[in-house]
Amino acid sequence: MKILHFYKTFAADQHGGVEMFIRHLTHVTSRQGCENVVLSLAKEGTSSAQEADYQLVQAKEDFNLASTGISLSSFKIFKQLTRSADIVHYHFPWPFMDLVHFATRVKKPTVVTYHSDVVRQKVLKYFYSPLQNTFLNSVGAIVATSPNYLESSPVLANFRDKSIAIPIGLDQSMYPEYEDDKVSELRKQHGRFFLFIGVLRYYKGLEFLLQAIENSDWPLFIVGAGPLEQELMQMAIERKLHNVHFIGQVSEQQKVNLLQACYAVVFPSHLRSEAFGISLLEAAMFGKPMICSEIGTGTSFINQHEVSGLVVPPRDALAMRLAMATLWDSPALASRYGEAARERYLQIFTSRSMGEAYIKLYSRLINS
Repeated sequence: MKILHFYKTFAADQHGGVEMFIRHLTHVTSRQGCENVVLSLAKEGTSSAQEADYQLVQAKEDFNLASTGISLSSFKIFKQLTRSADIVHYHFPWPFMDLVHFATRVKKPTVVTYHSDVVRQKVLKYFYSPLQNTFLNSVGAIVATSPNYLESSPVLANFRDKSIAIPIGLDQSMYPEYEDDKVSELRKQHGRFFLFIGVLRYYKGLEFLLQAIENSDWPLFIVGAGPLEQELMQMAIERKLHNVHFIGQVSEQQKVNLLQACYAVVFPSHLRSEAFGISLLEAAMFGKPMICSEIGTGTSFINQHEVSGLVVPPRDALAMRLAMATLWDSPALASRYGEAARERYLQIFTSRSMGEAYIKLYSRLINS
């Protein structure tokens, strides 16, 4: 089978959630007999490159409006690529993608991975809703990334007859092995510490995490960069949070070392813009206990309350603090949660399981 993936951004060095998902999906499906092509936009212009698991084709992005990349050349490129594709696999949301779909009159079987509702752009959402609903109605199947999101999305409620849930899976072999000496050094220098990994965006709830850790001695490492970085660093300074360490961007090797060395992972995202939480899934893969908020998305599907960690109400710094204290004061409990997290990853969240489910879906759509 030849699969054409279409998403606004994709490159080998991008580590956003959707990009990581596409990378792991193409890796596993290529080993199960699929030929993958990924079409995305790039400011640098049109290009094509053959990677191990996919051919990457990039159309020139002409301009960007409300995080929506626009490319005039992509209409022609997309239409050409669909001719040899068996399946067109869209990654939602990206309103421009819907326009390309209709303008090129796609005749091939289509599937949409529904990564998130449109949450923040309320004005755009108002005008976009008719096109969104027409687009979702036109495709062959819609895949939510967790049962939680399928149940809680008001948009997907209108398309339940064609919607299924396939959890995102990760292939641990795509990560570097952790370095024993670096892990030992981190533990020797900092002892036990909590870890957050992610882009520092508005929906990550980090202000509540900083409030939660105030007047405590628990070390907290915040890994990542983003629009709120300076604001959060200033907040930490004003509150004299000397136990909070802003690490910034790190390499995959450094990230793996931090995941192996940490005591627990804290993921305070408080809005539905956090549709899944791949950083949480990485924590489960490394057998770490987790703390997250209940926002009706994949976060509390990955991390089940009192199974693999603790789930607290969103925007509740006190509840977050109590959860952190519970783990900190009970290493045996934290260890038990970590073991359960690893077992849950192996049972539900491997890339192999994800790949097999998608190939089954692809085959059904081709043969229907």
